[in-house]
Amino acid sequence: MRVALFVTCVNDTLYPDTGKAVVTLLERLGVTVDFPAAQTCCGQPQFNTGYRHETEPLVRRYAKAFEGYDYIVTPSGSCAAMVRDNYPRIGERARAEGRGEGLAAVAASVVPRTYELTEFLTDVLKVTDVGAYFPYPVTYHPTCHGLRMLGLGRRPQELLSHVKGLELVELPGAEECCGFGGTFAVKNAAVSAAMGADKARNITSTGARAVCTVDNSCLMHIGGTLARLGSEVRPVHLAEILASTEEQPYGGIR
Repeated sequence: MRVALFVTCVNDTLYPDTGKAVVTLLERLGVTVDFPAAQTCCGQPQFNTGYRHETEPLVRRYAKAFEGYDYIVTPSGSCAAMVRDNYPRIGERARAEGRGEGLAAVAASVVPRTYELTEFLTDVLKVTDVGAYFPYPVTYHPTCHGLRMLGLGRRPQELLSHVKGLELVELPGAEECCGFGGTFAVKNAAVSAAMGADKARNITSTGARAVCTVDNSCLMHIGGTLARLGSEVRPVHLAEILASTEEQPYGGIR
């Protein structure tokens, strides 16, 4: 089984510990993980801002970078959704326009091999108990892409429920958007901030020490809002919780 990590731009640039956590976790489960250095952006920022044609070279680059791998695993629901939901649309649109020769086939080649981390753990490796240890109360925010485009369902919560020492606390209004939405937060800053404040207040009301999810982009927005509101709740990517063990405990909460 050849497995590659697609770390994503946000994690590579701002949250490298999340990528390291994925490798630590998968290697603990007996999976050898490669990191193709040719990987770059999946094209989501360009596509969501309306630059479809400019996204097409990134579709080809993604397919080329991960050529030959059985599974492409990413700690990002939004990037996984970009590949699985939008790459086929981009390819088919190019074919309908009589341009972008072979792009539809290129896009189709990576769709069934691209997995968000919790999907890979539960659906491919068939595990829910990964031997993790995280002795804190935690609440989980289901991101929009993971919830609505990937249909992750209860996979993340199932994994969290098997973490030793972790108390999973219900989040009020869990399915409401945190307000980030990529460029939405830039174009509609006031609305985004208000949505983020609602989410942060709900998170703080749980009494949890940490909030986790499958997208660091959402955690960045949530974490910044929590900090501005003076909350002590820490944003932690799900991968970092699952990688934590009694021998190598997570050090981000005091």
